[in-house]
Amino acid sequence: MRLSFCQRIRPTLLRRSLKTSLKTAAAAFAACFLCVSAVGCSSQNSSNSESNLKKVTFMLWWIPDADHSGIYVAKEKGWFKEAGLDVDIIAVSQAGSEHAVAEGTADFSLSTTANVVNYDATMDAGLVEVMQFNYNPSAVWCSKKSNTAISSPKDFSGKTFATFGTSEDIAVVKRMIEFDGGKPEFDSVTVGTSTFETVASGQADFGAFYRTWEGVQADIEGPEMNCFVPADYGVPGNPDPIGLITNQKMINEEPDTVRAFTKAALKGYEYAREHPGEIAQILADGAPGADVNKELVTKAMEMIVNEGYWEDKEKFESGELKFGQNEYVETQKYIDFLKQSKAYASPSGKIVEDIPDVKDVAPNDYLQ
Repeated sequence: MRLSFCQRIRPTLLRRSLKTSLKTAAAAFAACFLCVSAVGCSSQNSSNSESNLKKVTFMLWWIPDADHSGIYVAKEKGWFKEAGLDVDIIAVSQAGSEHAVAEGTADFSLSTTANVVNYDATMDAGLVEVMQFNYNPSAVWCSKKSNTAISSPKDFSGKTFATFGTSEDIAVVKRMIEFDGGKPEFDSVTVGTSTFETVASGQADFGAFYRTWEGVQADIEGPEMNCFVPADYGVPGNPDPIGLITNQKMINEEPDTVRAFTKAALKGYEYAREHPGEIAQILADGAPGADVNKELVTKAMEMIVNEGYWEDKEKFESGELKFGQNEYVETQKYIDFLKQSKAYASPSGKIVEDIPDVKDVAPNDYLQ
């Protein structure tokens, strides 16, 4: 008999921060409550009336949060069903959602374009980003406000960095320190996705978070943080184009399914942008076992909408770009920076020079 998803994963909880999907530790937080009793934990519970629907799986990127709102909205509003799909939302695997999508054990998930480029360049993963919803960088590099030894990134020099263990993190920190006039020399401790807790507890001096999640958490619960934006310290482009991913095999074999899922998800994200105050309850109803922090979700959605994280205002107004389409220019600048910093390395540690262009891993063909 097939085990439920709850039975198959180790109930260990961690948290996500910037670029979690690049780290194999990122999935350890996939606890049994994330089984998303939320959505029934198993597609075997589908009613007879749903028997004609195409079954697909969406794997969470971490916990049900604001970034997942469009998926939960599309499911709650019945838009996936209208598109002929029976969508099973499942908890992130211990290897990470990108790995699961690359292997085909999940059909869709979320990620950043930088993650997709990394996986495809270093592991030939065949990942494709088919839709984008986050257009403005939300990554911040922070230390506790009470840590008076750090007043700007140059003060990261000689301190301890809570990292995911990737060369991308190191490249960004070095650039920020150098730009600010410091020496790019620092210690690091690899803590997977628990960077926020590690810095908050004083076990490391600084780390990378999302302003629209951990930043909101700090505002609500503390501790107070001093945060620095990479773009202000010489890091070019946009590191955070978050969007919907699938794999090339899925696109080749089931292009209509990819289009149907993408269009329904886009409708969900458009609704979330227009009705941010409803999202906390939709997540709570859609993932009852996840103990959704509704205050955190509400404030995160307010920040996302009010501060324009989910829009490229200039390009939207000019008609150059529409919500859902992948943006190339700023994202390519960041990818080029990582390439120049030799931040792409194979699992064996060999530097990879042949890096795909953003437009090749993030086409806009599946929104039509």
